[in-house]
Amino acid sequence: MNEMSERINKPISTKELERRWAAIRSAMEEQGIDVLLMQNNNDHMGGYTKYVTDVPATNGYPMTIVFPRDDAMSQINQGPFEMVRDLDVGGSDGIHRGVKTLMTTPSYACAPYTNDYDPALACKAIEPYKDGTIGLVGTYQMSFAMVDYVKRQFPNATYVEASDLMDRIKVIKSEEEIELIRGTAAQQVASMEAVIKEIRPGMKDSDVAAVALHAGHKMGSEQGVYLCQSWQIGTPAAIGPRHNQDRVIQEGDSFNMLVENNGAGGYFTEIGRTIVLGEATQEQHDELAFTLGAQRFTLDLMKPGTPCAEIWDKYNAFMVENDRDPESRLYCHGQGYEMVERPLIRKDEPMNIEKNMNLVCHPGYIRGNVYSWICDNYIIGSNGPGDSIHEMPQKIFEVG
Repeated sequence: MNEMSERINKPISTKELERRWAAIRSAMEEQGIDVLLMQNNNDHMGGYTKYVTDVPATNGYPMTIVFPRDDAMSQINQGPFEMVRDLDVGGSDGIHRGVKTLMTTPSYACAPYTNDYDPALACKAIEPYKDGTIGLVGTYQMSFAMVDYVKRQFPNATYVEASDLMDRIKVIKSEEEIELIRGTAAQQVASMEAVIKEIRPGMKDSDVAAVALHAGHKMGSEQGVYLCQSWQIGTPAAIGPRHNQDRVIQEGDSFNMLVENNGAGGYFTEIGRTIVLGEATQEQHDELAFTLGAQRFTLDLMKPGTPCAEIWDKYNAFMVENDRDPESRLYCHGQGYEMVERPLIRKDEPMNIEKNMNLVCHPGYIRGNVYSWICDNYIIGSNGPGDSIHEMPQKIFEVG
């Protein structure tokens, strides 16, 4: 394999890519699948195509991968009409590794008459397997046009949902992946420290979010969300997107900041803290103490082999026993090339906890006059999670 272009932001090693390809093809062999079809259109919830190519899908443009069990990949991107390039699978262009054919077409979600452009190119690569078994990966994101077109072109094929096949491989992180994940966590701590240093009355919530965004981008982040919200003591609020960040911060306000971006290399973690522009109330300190206990209760359950649904049930029993509402949202989940990745700690997740998973735990709730929360990532070890990979005090930060 050739060296990667100096323009690539922290490329994964070819050895790591080869490990992934081998694991996926072994699972395909075991399940009798001849070829996988996957499609993503963004780099925050589009981990399948990134996982096999180390190239992210971006900006809502579809990126389609045809991944045969017995041959190199084909890749379809948004681009000029009828562009077909035969590539060196060794990556001599410094970008594409394991890809033998790159095709482009100018399809757009806003132009329905282009719906068949991507599927038509995908079918060229799938054609040798038209009477075999085709695994569909990431069907939640894959366009209806893609699935409908391929099934009409190859009616004799057997189609299976293959997302779980890849999920069970990519949720277990290699040492190289864990090193990059720790790098993301360190970058987020630096971003949060920048926020604590810069926040002051008179700024809008969005101004503070921009501080975190700028800090992250300077350290190699390519994508993410910066959710925050200020509130006066007695009128609790959680976190909100950019559309809800126009409030002007005042002296004495509480401010919740979530930094959920990827780091150099594309891996996501997330950190959340509360900042008070003045002094926090005793009620805030008391509720944070309980929230940290709730997080620790969850972490103590997350041992390899434990069913996720069991953790969910025990956590909700703990909350009810302590006079809190049971959880109904997603408060703990995996992360990788996606902001939200399996396993999900909830009642319908069939996975168990396994060693080398990267999970974030962010319990949060409103009680009385306070919104209390905490958010950190943990790597699962042989006996469960160790310390948070976010090396930052779990406290309310008082500034001013």
